Amino acid sequence: MSNETKRDVFDDALAYAPVGREYDPVNDDEAGDLRSCLSARYAAALPDDLPTIPLAVSEEIKGSHDSLSLRDELESVDSTSDDFSVVDYIENSESIFAEAWSRGLWIVEETGEVVKL
Repeated sequence: MSNETKRDVFDDALAYAPVGREYDPVNDDEAGDLRSCLSARYAAALPDDLPTIPLAVSEEIKGSHDSLSLRDELESVDSTSDDFSVVDYIENSESIFAEAWSRGLWIVEETGEVVKL
């Protein structure tokens, strides 16, 4: 999986922005390939606003996502997790945790790795 974000594609597209009226992406036959390429990259790119969570929390989600609902995870994390840092993080950053869980897509804080379930 590429770590390219939608903003990265947008920034690349700006490099092709016209100076004056030199570049006409609607009427220029040569622009079609560029438009198609950028559109495909944009569609495949990651969202810009992925939640960033600690590695231990990432492992918690990967370990329980397929067997528990978000509600069950939030209710049971106190009794099932041996790692207090995970419990503390979830209790203090519940909305970020819920977003990562719901999207099934996040960035691991320590490594910068993008995880997709």
